[in-house]
Amino acid sequence: MPTLWIKNARVIDPAARRDALGDLYIVDGKFTSSLSAAAKKRAKQIDAKGLVACPGLVDVHVHFREPGQTHKETIGTGSRAGAAGGFTTVVCMPNTSPVADNAGTIQLIKDVIERDAVIRVYPTGCITVGMKGQALAPIGSLKRAGVVAITDDGDCVQSNDLMRRAVEYAKMFNLPVMDHCQDHSMTQGAVMNEGVMSTRLGLRGWPNAAEDLIVARNVILSEYTGAHIHLQHISSKFSVDIIRRAKQRGARITAEATPHHIALTDASLATYDTHFKMNPPLRTEADRRALIDGLRDGTLDIIATDHAPHTDYEKDKEFDFAPNGILGLETALPVTLDILVRQNRFKLPSVIDLMTRRPAELMNLPGGTLAEGAEADLCLFDPAEKWHYDAKAGFSKSSNSPWSGQTLTGRVKTTVVAGRIVFDGGKILAR
Repeated sequence: MPTLWIKNARVIDPAARRDALGDLYIVDGKFTSSLSAAAKKRAKQIDAKGLVACPGLVDVHVHFREPGQTHKETIGTGSRAGAAGGFTTVVCMPNTSPVADNAGTIQLIKDVIERDAVIRVYPTGCITVGMKGQALAPIGSLKRAGVVAITDDGDCVQSNDLMRRAVEYAKMFNLPVMDHCQDHSMTQGAVMNEGVMSTRLGLRGWPNAAEDLIVARNVILSEYTGAHIHLQHISSKFSVDIIRRAKQRGARITAEATPHHIALTDASLATYDTHFKMNPPLRTEADRRALIDGLRDGTLDIIATDHAPHTDYEKDKEFDFAPNGILGLETALPVTLDILVRQNRFKLPSVIDLMTRRPAELMNLPGGTLAEGAEADLCLFDPAEKWHYDAKAGFSKSSNSPWSGQTLTGRVKTTVVAGRIVFDGGKILAR
């Protein structure tokens, strides 16, 4: 593993409140504050003039589909897409086939990660057996097997009592509980946001209230038990308000927004394009603005992609029958920079914080810092470079992205994991 010397970069390290031109040094896979003259002569130099150097991006919500759904994505292809997007750490959801509700499946996933992943990939386990919402999964065994959180992801636990018991057990094992907030009784047959656009298109609507009710339920349970509950891909302005008030009371609630929910609205569905179909659905401009305000004031803690690959033949169906979800890893950084920095005047370090330090701390993961002695996970990107994104030419096994064919601004140039360059010049360099 070569010594690395990154020169002339704009170094942004939110954990240290650092934003200045400077150099970074990596020795034996860790950051160090300086190099001797002899070490500098031996080091591999990267001229990062005009580039931003920040901690490797961290995404706590991805679907890598392995085991059982490898026609859509694998841990290998998903991790490569992550590296191309500047991500060095991701957390995988457990809705695989079979679902990750036992220690044996977790060990299988960890074995594949060890063999195929080019970045750090962490598994989650299910809240309930089979993700059926009827009986608790063996949470202690899942913790010992190596999960970093528990979640039923797309199958929100509907029983309030069962969810209470789950968060109580999770608190015992110091595991965050991640919840996809959806009251199923209000969304049967729903395929998009309930509103003017769904009426115009003649499609069954998914009301904000279906999210808001479960968000409120989780706030109550968190305050009742003291457990940490993380609310996934918030989309409703009313949910943002509920979370804001809960945090003012000191509730152990955290929440995420996705790049697509802060960038797009239900107006995008006017042509019935299934690449804009997702769960929760794209909502109104008022909801979109509320998410941005929530990110600005800290009500929403992080950006997460909900990277959800599907094959072309699955997406190429009538709108009612196409699956929910889009790709996110390779486009997350440019889309987020465009919406938050260029359009809404967020400071770049605060946006980097939403995608590095905060998610790492939220899930108790290493990373998110350039501090001396820390594992050398690094993203180098050009915030001003314009580039054409072609999802079919990307690193994911699928290509279901609404941004395919568009020109994006902000491009990852190099990704380093534990001191090893895994992505550079548009190519994967590891494994």
